[in-house]
Amino acid sequence: MKTPFSVSVKFGVIIAVALTAYFLLVRLIGLHQNPWLRLFNGVIMAAGIYYAIKNYKSGTGSAFTYIDGFKTGLVSGFIGTLIFTGFMAVYMFHLDPAFTELLLGEWFGNYGAGPGILVFIILIEGLTSTIVLTLSFMQIFKKSYNTPQNV
Repeated sequence: MKTPFSVSVKFGVIIAVALTAYFLLVRLIGLHQNPWLRLFNGVIMAAGIYYAIKNYKSGTGSAFTYIDGFKTGLVSGFIGTLIFTGFMAVYMFHLDPAFTELLLGEWFGNYGAGPGILVFIILIEGLTSTIVLTLSFMQIFKKSYNTPQNV
């Protein structure tokens, strides 16, 4: 039987790999400095969390509970976010410091913020989108006591 944690680790790693691959693809094209392309990160996160909950629900059948589905979505997103944030920290601090300087110059030029603020923003964006997406998707997957279920 599947556990929320085993499904979460699998899909969390998939989310992180997809986010990293997307960033590197955009970097290869030379559009990594366009902040609007980061919106697709939300699509990747949404797909990963949706399929994590769906996979867990299909593996547990009638034993599926709201709490376990919620845990699956949250932990999947948190794992994916932490891995991707770690990758971006290494990338921004060691592989391409000029990218960091460019972003800091445009966004935080007058505030004296250091490069750590960019890593913090990536982390907060990932964690908050995980919470919102998990809450949203659980409305689809939860058992309803108001209407008959189509089994």
